[in-house]
Amino acid sequence: MNIKESKCKIKKIVIYILFVSIWVSFVFLFLSISKIKKILLFTCLLILFPIFWSNKSNSLKKYIYYILMIITILVYPIISVIHLYSYNSSTNFGFKKESMFPVLGNLSTKSLFDPNVIMGQDGTYRMYVSYRKEGAIAVTTSKDGKNWEKLKIALFGNPENEWEKTVNRCSVIYKDNKYIMFYTGQFNDESKIGIAESEDGYEFKRIQSNPVIIPDNDYEKKSVMNPYVFFDTDEQIYKMWYAAGETYEPDVIAYATSIDGINWKKYENNPILKNGEENSLDDFKVGACEVYKLKNKEYLMFYIGYTDINTARILYATSEDGINWDRENKKAVIESSKFGFDGNATYKPTAIYDEKKEKWLIWYNGRLVHREYIGFATCKIKDFWK
Repeated sequence: MNIKESKCKIKKIVIYILFVSIWVSFVFLFLSISKIKKILLFTCLLILFPIFWSNKSNSLKKYIYYILMIITILVYPIISVIHLYSYNSSTNFGFKKESMFPVLGNLSTKSLFDPNVIMGQDGTYRMYVSYRKEGAIAVTTSKDGKNWEKLKIALFGNPENEWEKTVNRCSVIYKDNKYIMFYTGQFNDESKIGIAESEDGYEFKRIQSNPVIIPDNDYEKKSVMNPYVFFDTDEQIYKMWYAAGETYEPDVIAYATSIDGINWKKYENNPILKNGEENSLDDFKVGACEVYKLKNKEYLMFYIGYTDINTARILYATSEDGINWDRENKKAVIESSKFGFDGNATYKPTAIYDEKKEKWLIWYNGRLVHREYIGFATCKIKDFWK
């Protein structure tokens, strides 16, 4: 093989790599655009290619080829710039996404969603996450919040109990030397909340076969889900904030309390949070939340705000009693990045304020089309809401 042939071969390889990279970008672009834009794109292609292939003029074909080549070459850097700008501008209040890519989840795991992260007794972060392909709740650990160990199943669905053939959307606390899990059981488009416990936090067993909370109010429709629970040491009671309403994307947030974690009393003026005013980021509905009682005894809530069924962002609200909330719904804590794994929506936040690192760490599930993976962001401003 002479030098000229070698250069020609190298040129072909470079062009091939370039085209593969560019068309991967086209795939991400296609996945992230609306159905109407997909139809328009297909229509343009259907018109363009017959003209190109049927035309007998080689010079015209050559010009069309060069035009397509130029457009294709320009697409990659343009998409990259848009993605980087969107990625850097998709957080507010001092939060910053730590990676353009998910910190948990891949093509093998398929969709992972609605995480709950706590500090384990060994000082590591411990994440409980809904594992869609298994219909179960999985657990994993991390030393830095970004690099996670292999998933293990913490709780499978129970076919013997019709209300919980699949399980997901959980909240775990550590109390009295054991881990207590409040989780969502689902069957036949209905959701209820159950309870399980574990000595080590890795393998959970149900405390009872019946759910601890069921939908029995109009605002709950057929589903109660996404419990977030903590034991209030000041008042010596369990407090739960949960989502209710539509089975897959709930409508409101409600509140309940319990002495023993099994028998719950729902707040009489539920729901405590529903859709916001017109043109706000939660004017369609609100979803799953996590709530923190701060040292000054105020409450901080991270929650999902919807502007339509497909568009969701992570918002926050504050409260003096955990019931009446002042929300920030004009600007999102975390929203989608164009062409990223969270290109369509950001859901279910779970957060920890790490005293040693002096910053907030927040994990969330991001969606691109039908796949969901876990993202990660941080904030060095302790009282970011002020």
